[in-house]
Amino acid sequence: MKIIFGTDGWRGLLESEINEETVALVAQAFTDYNLQNYSQPAIAIGFDGRRNSEKFAKIFAETLSGNNIKVFLSDRIIPTPVLSFFVKHNKLNSGVMITASHNPPEYNGVKFKADYGGPFLTEETLNVEKLLTNSLIRKNKTNIEQTNLLLPYVEQIEKLIDFEFIRTSRLKILIDSMGGSGVDFLERILLAHNIPAQTIFSQPDENFYGRLAEPIEKNLKPVSDKLKEGDYSIGLATDGDADRCGVMLDNGEWLSAQETILLLTDFIVNIKKSKGHIVKTASVTDKLKTLFESNQRKIYDVQVGFKYITEVMIGKNIAFGCEESGGFGYGFHMPERDGILSSLFMIEMLAHSGYDKLSDYVNHKRKEFGNIFYDRIDLKYNKPDRNELLPELYRKFIDRIGNFRVVHAKAFFSSRNIINGLKLFMEGDNRWLLLRTSETEPIVRIYAEGQSVVEVKQFLEFGRKLFS
Repeated sequence: MKIIFGTDGWRGLLESEINEETVALVAQAFTDYNLQNYSQPAIAIGFDGRRNSEKFAKIFAETLSGNNIKVFLSDRIIPTPVLSFFVKHNKLNSGVMITASHNPPEYNGVKFKADYGGPFLTEETLNVEKLLTNSLIRKNKTNIEQTNLLLPYVEQIEKLIDFEFIRTSRLKILIDSMGGSGVDFLERILLAHNIPAQTIFSQPDENFYGRLAEPIEKNLKPVSDKLKEGDYSIGLATDGDADRCGVMLDNGEWLSAQETILLLTDFIVNIKKSKGHIVKTASVTDKLKTLFESNQRKIYDVQVGFKYITEVMIGKNIAFGCEESGGFGYGFHMPERDGILSSLFMIEMLAHSGYDKLSDYVNHKRKEFGNIFYDRIDLKYNKPDRNELLPELYRKFIDRIGNFRVVHAKAFFSSRNIINGLKLFMEGDNRWLLLRTSETEPIVRIYAEGQSVVEVKQFLEFGRKLFS
């Protein structure tokens, strides 16, 4: 079986693709990569609660150890950001997280983390892939130290969050860990400061209690129902490896990732007073530009995928990085998604607002920010020319979409230097159409933002017709 890596590592079906033999192959390639790049590498390994995650973590550790690499192996299930921060804090060369994030339970995977505490960039991931099957697999347990990777992360959180301010605001927090690696971590942090918090689905479950562990509206009915029943201030959910978060209003309604991004940006810029620029993926609302861009603060638009945010974060002074799928990172922390810290920031934001219910605060901010008109559709596209569509459209240049003139077209390139994203900006603020083709799946994704529901539907329909 040919092993092909994705954006920041490797994911596949358990047994048929990811098993003890293939994990050992990937571990040896990762070992060879580190030995080529560092004289005495040291690496941390974490794992989630999926089937065989702990076993695969041990295989990885034994392979690294068998090549005389010092390994810090987590002694428990942990969130991905905990592993990433341990790597950065301890100045290790790299890290490995055994997880398939929000993928269905029949998947598992490996995320590679670099010394800066964020995902491997495209080139480095490809360099590991090139080393597959280059060397014989060597294993031992000599250089493995099982350790609690949580401690430096908790110390960092204590520096970044004003828990005393939250405590005096008397908020009541409901958390849904979705059976993922967030477990009851958030609840324990809050209870340690006498902040009322309760977690549902806090025990890791290989099947995520019958849901997909992705914190989006359709998967969060249990937390929505519990919010409606009780007297809570806010609901928060983290995904399978707790690097992403979803937010629910106290009345059980879903707060879209786009609105969450506006609120978090406002909090980071105006309450936390963080200096630095903002980086967002192309699918995030352009209201960030109209509301927050200034001579001192740029808004960078990058390809969809958090590693592209990471690239900007490690090269520039960035306060906040955000993607439409609920991944948020902070330049003063690390260039990595962090669902735990993001959840705590949402709580601290509400405490600072003076409101004790998130719904009241959101209604207040909607009057200030206005509504977001945004939507996306995913199309099946089985024709063989899928990867030629966007380069051709870019060359032609679309002049108009409905009644609106296209004033700018921005192309985004894949790791193979093919245009796989095209964003068309129309006259007026917050009007755009984003087209994306998948290199691995027969799917075309179409995103749009406008100044009304009608405009968004018009833009999406225009995009749909391009692929019919």
